[in-house]
Amino acid sequence: MEFRTIVDIPELGFRIRPFEKMLFVGSCFADSIGRRFQEEQFRVTVNPYGVMYNPASILHTVERLTEGTATDLQSFTTAFLTLGTNHVYRLKETGEIVDNCQKRPQTLFTEEELSVDECAGYLQKTVDLLRQMNPDIHIVLTVSPIRYRKYGYHGSRLSKATLLLAVERVLGDLRILGIPRESRIAYFPAYEIINDELRDYRFYQEDMLHPSQQAVEYIWERLVETCLSDEAKVFLEEWRPVKQALNHRPFDPESDEYRRFQEQIRLRLKSLQEKYPALKEI
Repeated sequence: MEFRTIVDIPELGFRIRPFEKMLFVGSCFADSIGRRFQEEQFRVTVNPYGVMYNPASILHTVERLTEGTATDLQSFTTAFLTLGTNHVYRLKETGEIVDNCQKRPQTLFTEEELSVDECAGYLQKTVDLLRQMNPDIHIVLTVSPIRYRKYGYHGSRLSKATLLLAVERVLGDLRILGIPRESRIAYFPAYEIINDELRDYRFYQEDMLHPSQQAVEYIWERLVETCLSDEAKVFLEEWRPVKQALNHRPFDPESDEYRRFQEQIRLRLKSLQEKYPALKEI
């Protein structure tokens, strides 16, 4: 008997290679997955201007990257955009959507909910801007599984549904235009994995809102399974024991035994660097 339902993850149309330069923009879930890629020696930039929860703020981050460091944006080969909510805050004085209220009084802002069309519009502009800077960039869209208690749990579901429909609208527009999956944009079902595969509070942190480290690790495993190239998977297997050894904390760092252990690590790392020259640049 099967006691859980496994989320089917369609082929992306592309695979992520080892040591790729990657951009993660979005909710704090983007932070968690981005850090996991960093641990595995991918060259990762995560939320360079802070956590961005809604599609408009994600667009603002990419716009700032194009204005200040265009050459850096051109060098990203993969971008993950993680949508957290459709709620935005506008500064009453200017009417502009702000990315961070900076602890200013709530009376200065109005809270709004973006429609499906508005979310899709901001997301499409972000995709277009990324592809304008690098036509070959891979783009992975995700919806954060983090729940929002302040909206009420029904309101949180409605917010996620709006984002899911917006993602589908963007992907659907590509299909209408006759652009195939090889267009380098795809959806990864992180939200569905938490809600359909890991439907238990033991997979949440103590606040019962954020996925636990175990849940994040499981999503990472599904990412590896479906999104990484065979070469990247081989590297991860070879890198794992070296990473574990580098993270080892000795009882006596001055002992001869630990010095020998360090020398063994150094030799193993050197051997890995010779096999993977890109590892030297990290």
